[in-house]
Amino acid sequence: MNVVFLSPHFPPHYYRFCQRLRGNGVHVLGLGDAPYDQLAPELRDALTEYYRVDDMNSHDQLVRACGYFTHRYGKLDRFESLNEYWLEAEARIRTDFNIPGVKTDTIANIKLKSRMKEIFRAAGVQVARGGVAHSLREARELAAGIGYPLVAKPDNGIGASHTCKIDDDDDLSRLFLDKPPIPFIFEEFIRGRIVTFDGLTDAQGRIVFWTSHEYSHNVMDIVQYRLNHYYWSVREIARDLEDAGRRCVAAFDTRERFFHIEFFRRADGSLMGIEVNMRPPGGATVDMFNFANDVDMYQGWADIVTRGNFDLPWSRKYFCAYIGRRLDRSYTHSHEEILARLGEMVVHHQRIDPPSATAMCDYGYLVRSPCLDDIHMAAKLIHAPGAEPMGWVGSPASCGT
Repeated sequence: MNVVFLSPHFPPHYYRFCQRLRGNGVHVLGLGDAPYDQLAPELRDALTEYYRVDDMNSHDQLVRACGYFTHRYGKLDRFESLNEYWLEAEARIRTDFNIPGVKTDTIANIKLKSRMKEIFRAAGVQVARGGVAHSLREARELAAGIGYPLVAKPDNGIGASHTCKIDDDDDLSRLFLDKPPIPFIFEEFIRGRIVTFDGLTDAQGRIVFWTSHEYSHNVMDIVQYRLNHYYWSVREIARDLEDAGRRCVAAFDTRERFFHIEFFRRADGSLMGIEVNMRPPGGATVDMFNFANDVDMYQGWADIVTRGNFDLPWSRKYFCAYIGRRLDRSYTHSHEEILARLGEMVVHHQRIDPPSATAMCDYGYLVRSPCLDDIHMAAKLIHAPGAEPMGWVGSPASCGT
């Protein structure tokens, strides 16, 4: 079996997907822009071959690379990156080379927030009122019908990039002076806490693993105000959330993919769909899957791709949290004190790469416990403000257990 893995070097921990594929007997064909000698040794060992391009945004260069791989190894069975940024590039290559997976005729369903809203509705999930505006006049017409405040974000965007709250017409006018020349979607501002439905499906669309996470803050505020934050997996998923999540997975025809579906849980208890991401949740969430459930989801994905089945045992034994903090902030407790006081609760810690640090903070701790109170206690300990900035912990590659 031949699997092309696009951008296998980023995020850095994705080398584990390549490792598990290689362990299943796959030709893992890396395709990226990083020099080969700069790849992590674990990644180099997992790759059958690596093809370097100058520009990963160049479709022609990706086509030439895949043509080379086809000539050398035969038909390409999969083309994957598991990365939001490259989903459209994946779809074009799959279409050109007739590779299974999401292609150009359906990629808009999982990239455009306006299309997501339509599919949420088809799944029976309520969404915020709003729509796409291409001009200030259209945006004002939407605002007149919805009322302020609004949330503005790119219709085709990643994370919370360029997402902002619009309180009045002056804010709206300023946005159109500064925003990039791309379509924006404008929605009513919803007050609620974020909850997710996350997991993995097999090739038939059956959900083989599922969980949920809750957040201390919404991503827009984290990015805009550079907040410390944390989020955690739950051990029991609310029935209405799981029901809505399963209907969305089916409505989006999710096959052989990770999924990350975001909802608002409003004060009245109702759910409102926000958006979907048909790839692994960001940051260290796949590792949180593993630590919370004593499972290897890197292996689980590789088994589905290569063998068509998922037979790994798992159960929600723990709450697992990602707790991030900014290294230019002042804290009461040093890194060493955190490790000493939390002990075996800390299952991993590491510095976060700059491209991810805006939303994920600069340094992150993975903490688990069968008791949710322990998770909140750990977050309070890690975030406790102090007199001096934390500074860097060891080397830039510093990580723990």
